[in-house]
Amino acid sequence: MTNLQTNIENYLNYCQYQKRLDSKTLKAYRIDLAQFQSQIPSAVISEITPELLEHYIVELHRRYKPKTVKRKLASLKALFRYFEYKELLERNPFQKIQVKFREPVILPKTIPLPTVEHFLSAIYSQYKNAGTVYQKRNALRDAAVIELLFATGMRISELCSLEKNDINLSERTILIYGKGAKERKIQIGNDAVAGILEDYRNDFHAEINRCGHFFVNQNGQRLSDQAVRRMINKYTALAAIDLHITPHMFRHTFATSLLEADVDIRYIQEMLGHSSITITEIYTHVAMSKQRDILMTKHPRKDFKI
Repeated sequence: MTNLQTNIENYLNYCQYQKRLDSKTLKAYRIDLAQFQSQIPSAVISEITPELLEHYIVELHRRYKPKTVKRKLASLKALFRYFEYKELLERNPFQKIQVKFREPVILPKTIPLPTVEHFLSAIYSQYKNAGTVYQKRNALRDAAVIELLFATGMRISELCSLEKNDINLSERTILIYGKGAKERKIQIGNDAVAGILEDYRNDFHAEINRCGHFFVNQNGQRLSDQAVRRMINKYTALAAIDLHITPHMFRHTFATSLLEADVDIRYIQEMLGHSSITITEIYTHVAMSKQRDILMTKHPRKDFKI
């Protein structure tokens, strides 16, 4: 192994075992750093100059969108901070580089609330009219999954990782383990949602106890992200909804709906598990777009005849 290869491996081990980063973050770091290592001409850390890094950044901009470049550079900057910490270089070459670029604001995609209602109705209809016990149990679980996604705004990875003791239905609280192993607790505020979760837990009690996770698949194993995506596609088709719905859109709809209902953005930040208010502020753009529609269509000035 070269000097650079060896120390990148050391850094990834440091991220995994000391910083305790989650598997998805580690995977992204590994991909980004392997790409850097393969494209940088020097295999020795001390020979990596600001000029080499600037050339690499130019190449990234040629190949990727700003959001991807931003992520890859964040991975790289974190690596060089580690090199600095370990005294593997005298001066961090990133200190001589100013990286500024405008990242386009991509508004979160939300689901219209009547569509959410129609979507949930399709699941409950499937539950009510199920021809077999197997179909009825699956529809019950599906209702519990989608209701919880929409009721809490949690990420799909957080939902699939829920363990049986993370949900306290007597107190109506959910303990969520978010990004960076950060914990947050969120309340179930709706009686119908609490009721369907109770029904699901009672019906799947044996599978939940064997598996240890709250949401299980047909084989009694932990429900996967992909299974939830397939579930959403199934009910989108059943309800004849002409919109591609993803699990994350329920999170966006949760946040935007609360913001439009005048809930303080800091409460929304806490419920979403965002580390910074600036991340949550993306939803203010969606609310402003709603405000514009309201003022264009509802304000009485539009009816003036002047």
